[in-house]
Amino acid sequence: MSYVPNTPAEIKEMLGVIGIKSGRIEDLFKCIPPELRAKSFDLPAGKSEFEAEKYLRGLGKKNVTDLIYFVGGGFYDHYIPAAVDAIVSRSEFYTAYTPYQPEASQGTLQAIYEYQSCIARLTGMDVANASLYDGGTALYEAAMMALRITGRNKIIMDGGVNPIYRKMMYCYTSNLSIDFVETPVTHGQSDRKEIEKCIDDKTAAVILQNPNFFGAIDDHSDISEKCHKVGALMIESVYPIALGLLKTPREMGADITTGEGQSLGIPLSFGGPYLGFMATKKEFVRKMPGRIVGVTVDKKDRRGFVLTLQTREQHIRREKATSNICSNEALCALRALVYLSLIGKDGLKEVASLSRDKAEFAKAKLGEIKGVEVKRSSPTFNEFIVKLPKNPNEVIGKLIDKGIAAGFPLGRYYPDLDDYMLVAVTEKRTKHEIIMLADALEDALWS
Repeated sequence: MSYVPNTPAEIKEMLGVIGIKSGRIEDLFKCIPPELRAKSFDLPAGKSEFEAEKYLRGLGKKNVTDLIYFVGGGFYDHYIPAAVDAIVSRSEFYTAYTPYQPEASQGTLQAIYEYQSCIARLTGMDVANASLYDGGTALYEAAMMALRITGRNKIIMDGGVNPIYRKMMYCYTSNLSIDFVETPVTHGQSDRKEIEKCIDDKTAAVILQNPNFFGAIDDHSDISEKCHKVGALMIESVYPIALGLLKTPREMGADITTGEGQSLGIPLSFGGPYLGFMATKKEFVRKMPGRIVGVTVDKKDRRGFVLTLQTREQHIRREKATSNICSNEALCALRALVYLSLIGKDGLKEVASLSRDKAEFAKAKLGEIKGVEVKRSSPTFNEFIVKLPKNPNEVIGKLIDKGIAAGFPLGRYYPDLDDYMLVAVTEKRTKHEIIMLADALEDALWS
């Protein structure tokens, strides 16, 4: 028997309250023209629980989930230890929500505090907040933070910043009077001359990414110096796994650091949910969005965790709020914390080293294929671009049929790079799989 919580009499009473005197539910939809209404709902007969589960499992099997991934572009197929799922799935974490009552939320608050500590150590910055939605919104929040700090309205954005992030930035700020300037990438690197030409006393921040969207790594220390000379900030978007080997953003002089935390123990999951992280210098802590968990002591000198800063719109700040970030992202942040705690400093370095070394092996193998040109103008981490003699979209489609997701067609975001493909390699890719990619690519191009 179907579960219908309201009796016919109750339904009629509710309809009467909202002005539908006839008591007919159909009259709620009179405003919809008849030609736009469904003539009928031709639904199949109901199924039992067993039948429904079997049917849905059959649909799920149609999803291609056993591909060998060489696709990156900001989201990566890294190994996730089983303990991550085991810990995050505990009901104490899985069902908890916003920890407004510290006396009842010490476990959740401590987890967030430890996450903040990990992000601060990873980036070299002084403080980190309790996470944001994803890497793109984190970068937008950093830009808005720079506007608040400097009182200026000009943002310089490097062309190597993830194009998805840049689209999000323009979408979120479309109704704001912000002067955006984009500078090109030259030989895979940030164009120093163009950036220096654009920096002036109206510049709030220069936004950079390391490694950039093309996989190239760079040292932006010189750019940060130029920013600081005119009172501007440097915002650095980073790939957290790469920080196992590269200079930290703080060592390069960054004022605000953001990134996508998906690679820290979060599955690709068809596109989310993901994790945005943000860290900054202590002097800017009150300009950060979201919330920050701090540690204190009670009257009996016992350690406790509290929401130290929570500058949000629903706390009666209204137009003074630093951000509209309000949903609790703590479960994704917890995954990152557990992952980083499990692999540790040496483990992170090993994951980064394996990813880089295997990418170099892939470069060598793909470079042996007739007509394939591996771009080597800049040093790279685990991602690099190749130029193909055929349309990358067609080639990628052929390799999908062989169970290999070969890469990302750059022409989707860069019209002048129609012949180029972005290839990513993580520690999960084996020598055998890389050789499979090379063989399949050669067949797709020349067979």
